[in-house]
Amino acid sequence: MPQTSHSSAGLLRNLVVGLAISFVALSLGAAFGILSGRGAFAGMFSAGIIAILTSLLGGTRVQCSGPTAPMSVVAATVVALAYDELAKNLPGFVPDHFINIVFLLAGAIMLAMAILRLGRFITLVPKVVISGFMNGIALLIWIGQAKKLFGLGGAETFSGSLTQNFTIVSATLLTVFALPAIANKLIPRHTRYMPPATLIALVAVTVAVHLAGIRVGTVDLEGGISDLATLVDLFTAQWPRDWSASLLLLALPFALELALLCYLDTLLTSLVVDRLTGEQSRQDKELVAQGVANGAVALFGGIPGAQATIRSVLVIKEGGSQRIVGVFIGLFVLLEMVLFQDLIAAIPQAVFAGILFKAGYDVFDFETLLAYLGRFYPGDTTAQDGIFVAHKEMLFITGTTLITVLWDLNMAVGIFTLLFYLMNKIIQPQNPIRDLKQREATTAV
Repeated sequence: MPQTSHSSAGLLRNLVVGLAISFVALSLGAAFGILSGRGAFAGMFSAGIIAILTSLLGGTRVQCSGPTAPMSVVAATVVALAYDELAKNLPGFVPDHFINIVFLLAGAIMLAMAILRLGRFITLVPKVVISGFMNGIALLIWIGQAKKLFGLGGAETFSGSLTQNFTIVSATLLTVFALPAIANKLIPRHTRYMPPATLIALVAVTVAVHLAGIRVGTVDLEGGISDLATLVDLFTAQWPRDWSASLLLLALPFALELALLCYLDTLLTSLVVDRLTGEQSRQDKELVAQGVANGAVALFGGIPGAQATIRSVLVIKEGGSQRIVGVFIGLFVLLEMVLFQDLIAAIPQAVFAGILFKAGYDVFDFETLLAYLGRFYPGDTTAQDGIFVAHKEMLFITGTTLITVLWDLNMAVGIFTLLFYLMNKIIQPQNPIRDLKQREATTAV
């Protein structure tokens, strides 16, 4: 009987954690849906479905998966190609169907990766390449949001004046960054009970905008669902009709890019979670879960996702301890997006831009950059603290970043991973000191 009581208490705790994290997942899902070009509704719906399926099927026991910044950046490329180029040049072409084919193929490739037991190879990706890759993702997010805010590069700007939208973005960022610092100083013992700063900023700035009577563009929830019949219609409308070989060959490179990115995004996060929980993820099983989840959301016009580092860590820090916590998160997300559709539609677009700027900040590897820059200042103790970045390593980081921004995400990882091992294993002679640094640089996390 005591065991039952303990289990009931644990279930209740995971229910509460799931409810708290669901609002974060909902807001980030909407933000990444906007970033992808498929809209806030697609992002929120995907956040719920992916969280449920990956928690039930995944190889990382306690986690939260959903749309992520890297996956949404690549999805935005696919969406832009489908609507801006292919739809204008191919008669009878249905953009949404092509996008969904890409996402379905990506899911199938992830299943093939699991069957081939490729999960274990995640540890071979050098840390310097991962650092540059994440920096590139951050830059892509910042550039994309700056274009929308300032109308750069012909991008469609947010409705309302630049001054108003810039103020809203700034207020959102100020709240997100300042609130945790203020809370830690004033109420350090109670900060664990506070909602995440991102959620507080979203609500507070939105309320302030409406109280001040500021008229700016708000979130478009076109495509929302109100009942089961709407959901069935959505599935029917999104299912691809054309599966010709030419279309599949056109979709395959993008699907491969998404699958490889999901592989990296997911399994790197699983390493972080394993370190926090002391457990060992079943990597190939996790790839199966991600493949199923990404294929499922494609059937409803959603966006792809992966295991999300910030949300997964937040779940663990808040006391989530059971597999079902991810299911709770997903169910609450789906419930909230139906109950609060009118409220969500009132959130200014600029608020989500601020959240995405913060997401880019979270992704960027500032620690490594500051460690490298610290070498040029007298009295710096960075190397003594265990963080040392050589000039060669910074070249790898910078090169990966530039290729990610200017060319292709996965090409950046592939090229500089190959160069890393080529230089360290073949070109340079063996050296014990260098080999030690190499092992440290190769550590995934």
